Parts: sequence; structure tokens; C-alpha cells
Amino acid sequence: MQGKIILITGGAKSGKTSLAMKMAKGSVVYLATGEPRDSEMKRRINMHKKSRPENWKTIEEPIDIISAVQKEVKKKQTIIVDCITLWLSNIIAKKNISEEKIIKTLKTFLNICKKGNATIIIVSNEVGLGIVPENKLARYFRDIAGNTNQTIAKYADNVYLTISGIPLKLK
Repeated sequence: MQGKIILITGGAKSGKTSLAMKMAKGSVVYLATGEPRDSEMKRRINMHKKSRPENWKTIEEPIDIISAVQKEVKKKQTIIVDCITLWLSNIIAKKNISEEKIIKTLKTFLNICKKGNATIIIVSNEVGLGIVPENKLARYFRDIAGNTNQTIAKYADNVYLTISGIPLKLK
């Protein structure tokens, strides 16, 4: 069997995670990339944790998503990666590595997922629909997030865009 990749993208609070959770079947692993850096983010993470079924396994890993899923993709199960844009933010803030290296890491991750037996549901924000940010870092983040989403979409078996809680199947 070959691993299946599903990309769910959309704006903030558009229903991405809810859709991912509805799609998850069987044994589920939830790979959380968010870090509780302030009280507001701690509150958000706690709300996410409470929304998950207790029998789901949670892995909290903000940077090394490859190691986090390497063993898990071999099993016939669902893995939700929530979310790639937080992972990008963590890498940019902590590692200060080039876009080329980020995309290379992402492609390695996606190839590992494809070779496994799991269904991978990747949640990612669509950040390129708004105005052009006025500062260089924000523009860099927007651009790399767009390139990351394009890369995932190429590998994905299915792609969904969520708007106002409504999923639109694109691929």
C-alpha cells in the first residue's frame, strides 16, 4: 500500500482542523506543531487538545516533523499534521534556514509519507489572499508559505480549500 496525502488549506478559523478531524478514520495520530509561547497561544492549544478524542495519540513537535512521523507512517492509520504554517514559523524563528533547505526538508517529509501506509492529512493556512505585507519578514513568510503549499499540493492525492466552514475539493 502507498501512503495517501490530503492537504487542507484555507484562512484563519475557516474550518480546516474541523474538516481534518472529520476525515480522520481508524487509529489517529495528531502531530501538533504549535508552541505555547504566550498565554493566548496556551489557551488556543488547550482548546485544541480538549476538542480531540481521548483515544487519539498526540505528538507535539514544533520542528522535526520527519522524526515525529517516521515510525508512524508505517502503520495503517491517519496522521493529522496541524499545522504546516506554524511549523514554518517555528523554523524561520529558530533555525533561520534558507527557503531551499525548508522545501528540501518538506519534500523529504512528503516522500516518507508517500512510502508509508498511513493517510496523512496536512493542515496549512492560505496566507496569500490578502494585501502585500509592508515588512520584509512578513513578505518572506507569505511567499515561503505559498511555495510550501504548492509543494504539498503537488504531492497530495486530494486538496481541499475551506471557506467559512465549507470545504471545496480542488484536487
